[in-house]
This record gives sequence, C-alpha cells and structure tokens, in this order.
Amino acid sequence: MPGIFVTGTDTDVGKTVVSSVLVAALRHSGRTGYWKPVQTGIEQDDDTAEVRRLARCSADEIVDAGIRLPRPLSPHLSARLAGCEVAVRDVSGIAEGLPKDRLWVIEGAGGILVPLNDREMMADLIALLGLPAVIASRSGLGTINHTLLTLAELRARSIPVAGVIMSGRPNPENRDAIERYGRTTVLCEIPTLRPLRADSIERFAAGLASPMRVLRDSGAGV
Repeated sequence: MPGIFVTGTDTDVGKTVVSSVLVAALRHSGRTGYWKPVQTGIEQDDDTAEVRRLARCSADEIVDAGIRLPRPLSPHLSARLAGCEVAVRDVSGIAEGLPKDRLWVIEGAGGILVPLNDREMMADLIALLGLPAVIASRSGLGTINHTLLTLAELRARSIPVAGVIMSGRPNPENRDAIERYGRTTVLCEIPTLRPLRADSIERFAAGLASPMRVLRDSGAGV
C-alpha cells in the first residue's frame, strides 16, 4: 500500500491539519486518500470528518472504517473503559483492503509510543503498515527535544522518516536545530491558519511542490 503515516510528537500538535494539507497537496500529483485507523473521543473529535471538510475530500478519498472509541483518552485506556481491546490485527485487515491505486495519508492517534493495548503501541502499527513516517511537531519551545526523541525512536525501530512538518508561528532556529541534530528535512512550516477553512488549506497546499518531491524521493510512492 503506497502512502505515508502522519504521527506526532505529542497529542494536539496538528496532525489533522497536517493530514489535510498533505491530502490537498498530494492530490495534485495523482489520486490520494485519507484513513484514521484509531480514533478516541469520537463524540467530541471526529478527525475523519475534519479532514473531509478541510481537504474537500470526495467520498472515495475517505475511509471511515476503523477503531472508534468514546472517551478522549489513550487508546488502551479508552478501549478498556469501553470493555474492549484495540489490537494491530484489528486494523490490518482494513489496510489490506484499501485501494492500491492511490497514495494514502494515514493519521495516527497521539505519538508513536501511545499504547494500543498491554503489548502493542502505535509504532507497531506503523511498522506493520510499512510506511514512512511524517512527524507533525510544534514550532515553539520544547519542540526540539520532542521531535528528536520521536526521530530516535522511529529509527531505533527501523521505521523510515520522510520528514517533519512544523505547525505554529515559524521559528527558524527550531527548524534549523531539528534538521541539523535530527539529520532530517522539515518539509514545511504550517502557520496558524485563521479561520481554519478549506480555502486556506488549499492555498497553502498549492505551494508545496518541493516538499512533495521529497516525499516521492522517500519511496512513499507519490
């Protein structure tokens, strides 16, 4: 399955906005699609619906199947309180059924070491899918440490990294430090988009030809 996996340095770092930008940008290179395998707090946050809105996705660009849990907690705890268990095998079958004629933007829940159950973490799902990771990170104070730790863990697990996308007020020093110490590429910096609407996502995505070339070179299949 060609695609990229959008993970984060933490929760609420802008993974859904990053995913929306990537879907909108990659659409210019061919067919694309979006999938969120695991979603918690579904009553309050529906990331699939948000990407559908922000990236103006057609019905065949969105897959809404997956693990959907009620409480906005880590997947392992949200599942336990719901009386069930999340396992990588539960979503692997869905992944196998995704059309192979497009590039998939797959959004994780939280960061790479968020537990799915007592044995598996989000990183295990990324490894099973065999996709390069795009790291969503903040631009502000603390992002250097969080991003470098995420890079180190992905590499320790032999998960390829396609690059980093930073969100928030552009910070050239933090960007330089992440690229230099992390030996990676910051694909782009997404400013705070107000209002956050489909037209602002499309305008920003239209200027991302160079980052999309980096994703092609990463072997993501663009």
